[in-house]
Amino acid sequence: MQLLLSEPRGARLTRPLLVLLVLAALPVGAALVPPVAGAAPWIGVKGNHLVDRSGRPVQLRGVNRSGSEYACQQGWGLFDGPDTMASIEAMKSWRVNSVRVALNETCWLGIDGIAPSLGGAAYRAAIRSYVAKLERAGLYVILNLELAAPGEDQATSIPPMADADHAPDFWRSVAAEYKADHAVLFDLYTEPHDIGWACWEHGCQTEGEGVGSYRAAGMAELVAAVRSTGARQPVLLGGLDWSLDLGGWLSHLPPDPAHAEVASNHTYDFAACGAGCRATLAGIARRYPVVSGEIGEGDCGDSYIDPYMDWADRHGISYLAWAWDAGGGWTCDGGPSLITDYDGTPTAFGAGFREHLREVG
Repeated sequence: MQLLLSEPRGARLTRPLLVLLVLAALPVGAALVPPVAGAAPWIGVKGNHLVDRSGRPVQLRGVNRSGSEYACQQGWGLFDGPDTMASIEAMKSWRVNSVRVALNETCWLGIDGIAPSLGGAAYRAAIRSYVAKLERAGLYVILNLELAAPGEDQATSIPPMADADHAPDFWRSVAAEYKADHAVLFDLYTEPHDIGWACWEHGCQTEGEGVGSYRAAGMAELVAAVRSTGARQPVLLGGLDWSLDLGGWLSHLPPDPAHAEVASNHTYDFAACGAGCRATLAGIARRYPVVSGEIGEGDCGDSYIDPYMDWADRHGISYLAWAWDAGGGWTCDGGPSLITDYDGTPTAFGAGFREHLREVG
């Protein structure tokens, strides 16, 4: 399923937003523990739960921060909006405990004509600084490969699957830089689509709009790239159909020597996770952690996310809303955006999400 939304500065006009998620039901009396501000957060996997350093279950409730995947490639900046501690404190006022940061592989690697001031070492330093600020605020961080491209093309969209030309190098570089940082999780590819499960697992020759025919890297290659560095952080593996379909996730899951794989789905009102979807997720959640890396709706309301979050909370399922961005064309039905400004003033959609976090937090 696809939905084309009007997005900021032409950032992701080719990117359909989509959906899904679940995590395992917690044992009776199990506590869901947010990181403590000022402490160094730590997250790992134990059985079918994300856990803190003491082994207690952690439920991620957070927001997506877009901008760092497109501003660099478009040539006008490193972030769309502030990356200050004040802007992070505004996020925390909503009682989030996690932030998913979107990345561009061309910018990270500094290849294919990206300006040196916006790519390579400069880009990596800017991301490292932002991650450090998030962690100082006591937040977990998901680093997400959002935009990719094969060959000599710059990453401007989401191809059907991560490319074999650059994505393994991207993840070896990211994992090597963050392997000692246990506040982070790695989301290996945001939204696979228009491929089958065999390609998802092992890679294949495929083609996509704007990128032509190319060799896709499978999740097995991406997991291996991360683990080759010694990094043992949780790795998120999104399903098919723009991370809506996790039906073949268990049967095609690649080996992981760290035993830290996490199922990831995206769900919006226009790509809803109904009874069948939830049953699939519940089955996965009996064996692995599940994170809804993106939830939201494009109608400037909260009638879809509210019952979904209630259901997720009952099962200890993590979820992060798309997206904490304002200005530059971001609106509650174009993006969608949670906020109207970086002080944290909510849109109508964001108000519902914020109030839910405050009620459960």
